[in-house]
Amino acid sequence: MSKYFHSLSQTPHRLKSRMLATWTPDQEVNQVRLRSGADMKRKLRWFDLVSFGVGGMLGVGVFVTTGPVARDISGPAVFISYMIAGFSALLSSLCYTEFSVNVPVAGGAFSYLRVTFGEFIGYFGGVNILLEYVLSNAAVARSFTEYMCTAIGISDPNAWRVKVIGLAKGYNELDFPAVVLVLLLTLCLCHSTKESSMLNLVMTVFHVIFFGFVIIAGFCHGDGVKALVEPRGLTPYGARGVVNGAAVVYFSYIGYDTVSTLAEEIQNPSFSLPVGIIGSVSVVSVLYCLMSLVLCVMVPYNEISKSASYAVAFRRIGWGWAGNVVGAGASLGIVASLLVAMLGQARYLCVIGRARLVPSWLAKVHPSTGTPLNATLFLGICTATIALFTDLEIVMELISLGTLCVFYLVANALIYRKYTLTGQNAPFHTLSFLALLSSFSLAFSLWWKLNKPWWGLTLFIAITIAVTAFFQYHTWSISSTTNKNLLTPSCPSKWSVPFMPWPAAASVFLNVFLTTTLKTLSFQRFAIWTCLVTMFYVLYGVHRTYEAEEMGRVDVVEIHVTSTRVQPDKLDNVQMAIP
Repeated sequence: MSKYFHSLSQTPHRLKSRMLATWTPDQEVNQVRLRSGADMKRKLRWFDLVSFGVGGMLGVGVFVTTGPVARDISGPAVFISYMIAGFSALLSSLCYTEFSVNVPVAGGAFSYLRVTFGEFIGYFGGVNILLEYVLSNAAVARSFTEYMCTAIGISDPNAWRVKVIGLAKGYNELDFPAVVLVLLLTLCLCHSTKESSMLNLVMTVFHVIFFGFVIIAGFCHGDGVKALVEPRGLTPYGARGVVNGAAVVYFSYIGYDTVSTLAEEIQNPSFSLPVGIIGSVSVVSVLYCLMSLVLCVMVPYNEISKSASYAVAFRRIGWGWAGNVVGAGASLGIVASLLVAMLGQARYLCVIGRARLVPSWLAKVHPSTGTPLNATLFLGICTATIALFTDLEIVMELISLGTLCVFYLVANALIYRKYTLTGQNAPFHTLSFLALLSSFSLAFSLWWKLNKPWWGLTLFIAITIAVTAFFQYHTWSISSTTNKNLLTPSCPSKWSVPFMPWPAAASVFLNVFLTTTLKTLSFQRFAIWTCLVTMFYVLYGVHRTYEAEEMGRVDVVEIHVTSTRVQPDKLDNVQMAIP
């Protein structure tokens, strides 16, 4: 205990030393990864990644959000809202793709932020993604119970839950089927990633077939264009309604980032990762647009049911049995998306454990299965516990803001890394651009939210475009002076986001805009969570990393492995950092 208090007395010095400490991609792959002992097994191909991405996103979001958004926010133009949301998701996925190719480790956003902005920002992004995973997985598991009731014809969605007298409202309905589902998937993921991939592939194929059934049946029995333009045209709530609808449906796309956490288990990452991430987002975008369009073709937007929208729509055309099919298809999608998300959350925690920001036993990879066994079991138990007690609405409160925050940070990190860390731009110039970009994005978003005149929106958009264009011109000027092309780093990656910095800047803008659409309660609970994780870092994380990195106190197994061998496959497809 006295030793710990001695460490606490050195907290200011250790914070100064560690908060902005960065690792190079080479160190992440060749040194930090060795702390897990055994390697994860490279068994996945590009089609496995597409399957994981599609399975992770094709959950119940489209069934839950499309009806209310079409009826009250966007009207028949809800499919345009899905297009806008899909474009925003695609921009974020481009940023993830370039990072994942250059830093092919299982840490996802945590690793990308740590090699760019330092340890604390990486930790902050990593724990927010972990919170999003655990809470959303608990929410999805509870919704599985509801949709299974629908699938077998039970009208009461709480029929399989046990109500406990004495517990607070929102925590008094115990969901044992959700717990069983989470624990079964946890055991599956502990066994093998490849077998989990095959299970996900089968479920995803059936789920896509189910989507195809809904789309084809809907178009064949709908009223066509007539239903889209009656009674008040395609956009009864105007352009503002279409954009506001995009902010609501955007969260149906969350899940593609899981693919980036599989970088250590992929054959040929430089090819498979771009195909897996961008391909899955593109496929899901098309399916979501068609699903939302077919709903408005089947039913006039002002007659769409807010709950069970698709089941009610099929009853209107005399297909009452299709409601059970919708419940079964949604249940299958829930299992697939839950499997993928639980796969990703364990890999995030494993890599955070390698950095010593959480207990190191969470970083261990089982030598025979090649999976992060401890992290998978620990998070599976946490998810099951939350799913047992906590109501769906309470669980969902914190998810959106943390996810958007991480996407925002990753887009900023890509710009900074590309133009400063691997380019010739001065840090001050890049950081100034990022600050101006965020400021004008926030100004536009608040102007939009307060429903101010259009001239202000046009002004802020024009300034944002001008600032981005000036930054690009400035970097090209330095490039011509130094005879180096900053848009292609000195050690070119095998895959790079085209037309930089515009895609990343647009991602920053859209993530800021979507953040301002959230409720005040989300910001309050996010602030509480931020305080808690910061306290954990100050009281535990910074001291463990300082001892491991600054004082050289690493585990014996790490020293032994590092000194006796360096595995060749760890050098494959890695973009080395510039000295």
